Amino acid sequence: MRPNLLMTIILPYFISCQSYTDNIALPASFGDTTVYYTAQTVEKIQLPPGFRRMDFASGSFAGWLRTIGIRKDKRVFLYNGELKRNQSAQFTVLDIPIGKKDLQQCADAVMRLRAQYLYDHKRFDEISFADNNGRKYNYSRSSERSFENYLEKVFSYCGTKSLEKQLKKLDDFSALKPGDVLIKGGSPGHAVIVMDMALNAAGTRIYLLAQSYMPAQDIHILRNPIASDLSPWYELNGKTLIYTPEWVFEPDQARKW
Repeated sequence: MRPNLLMTIILPYFISCQSYTDNIALPASFGDTTVYYTAQTVEKIQLPPGFRRMDFASGSFAGWLRTIGIRKDKRVFLYNGELKRNQSAQFTVLDIPIGKKDLQQCADAVMRLRAQYLYDHKRFDEISFADNNGRKYNYSRSSERSFENYLEKVFSYCGTKSLEKQLKKLDDFSALKPGDVLIKGGSPGHAVIVMDMALNAAGTRIYLLAQSYMPAQDIHILRNPIASDLSPWYELNGKTLIYTPEWVFEPDQARKW
């Protein structure tokens, strides 16, 4: 059943996402209490039988996302060091910093990954995000400290609504690729990012999704709540809703950079 998106609390316009996990009935397989996961990078996450990873250039955003490290401890921690209340949504956790402030939530995690990719490839002039009023926040310095300060400002003023405006609509969901985003702007709103993609001999394509959430927390690879035999992979199907553990997206909410 699709979660009720009505909220009783009105959030500031810049807040990215709002939790309503308690409204979702997760399958029994989500009760996995294993703490550790052995894959070292996203590209080492096991594929279902018969699938192989699609080819993407190593210097592309899609190729870079595959190289992100995975923490051995797959528990999700909040920005303040506390464990997230819901430990059933994640398959594993990315080795990406979240900072010490309640800032890097859902859309912020997407912007962090995009900005980090451009930063690592020294494409500093391309690091730019806009707030709801269209004001742009451009990064122009190259020191690690200034980059983190820049991201804090972006996270403070940009969110799902502004990022949805900035991204381009993906008209054909079948063209989805790693780096693309599923996003619903607003309060509540949410965003997840496609991390990897594979296919089989029949041409069926599958993909991984990652998110942060509210409060700010570790970026994590999501389980598939309606296909435990495929999880954490999702089958690419533009005719149905995309059920993630803490949000439901529609195919027309896909965006690209």
